[in-house]
Amino acid sequence: MAITVAGIEKSFGELAVLKGVDLEVEQGGIFALLGSNGAGKTTLVRILSTLLRPDAGTATVAGNDVVSDGQAVREAISLTGQFAAVDEVLTGRENLALVARLRHLPDPGRVADELLARFSLTEAGGRRAGTYSGGMRRRLDIAMSLIGEPPIIFLDEPTTGLDPEARIEVWDTVRELAGRGATILLTTQYLDEAEQLADRIAILHEGRILVHGTLADLKALMPPAKVEYIEKQPSLEDVFLRLVGKKEAA
Repeated sequence: MAITVAGIEKSFGELAVLKGVDLEVEQGGIFALLGSNGAGKTTLVRILSTLLRPDAGTATVAGNDVVSDGQAVREAISLTGQFAAVDEVLTGRENLALVARLRHLPDPGRVADELLARFSLTEAGGRRAGTYSGGMRRRLDIAMSLIGEPPIIFLDEPTTGLDPEARIEVWDTVRELAGRGATILLTTQYLDEAEQLADRIAILHEGRILVHGTLADLKALMPPAKVEYIEKQPSLEDVFLRLVGKKEAA
């Protein structure tokens, strides 16, 4: 397993946020942790990325305990938070080269150029990141987190606040990462995002995992569907994307 979580608990003062979370994430593919605001998604990600210590329970990432083997965990992961952590004064290329230098990689300029090309940012590479659109900034943020090719990637609500075009750009990026063999733990509050991207889904509610499995497994929990003829009307997102000339979500 890429990630194992057993009985994880975490409280902040009198507020119990995680109340005994059990979870397993297999290597490869996209695992979506779905839940509303305040469900505990970000707290769990911060524990798995060694930014918080759990009050109880155990968790391993890439076979390393998040408490006793924190350095090994950090070497195996990347973390992209809810808000893009780019330096808006630097250019896109400078942001990438800076992270490559911090990771002590040889030829940071080459690393930056390769990632700019991979994320379709080459033309914008010489511009200050503060001039980027939301989708471009998020792609740059994800590119920065991939320097050093970590096998496990945490994406904590990566499309929060993005417009429909930018969301689809990020979705395409996430699919591309999974296609390269990375293990992705994606947290989201958007049902359609989990449905579009995830191989497996877990629903976290009030600090506990309610259910987990494939999309088919979760749909099987509902009563059998009644077959009726309904004329499908386009959604507002379909209309918007058609009018601006962008492809619609699959």
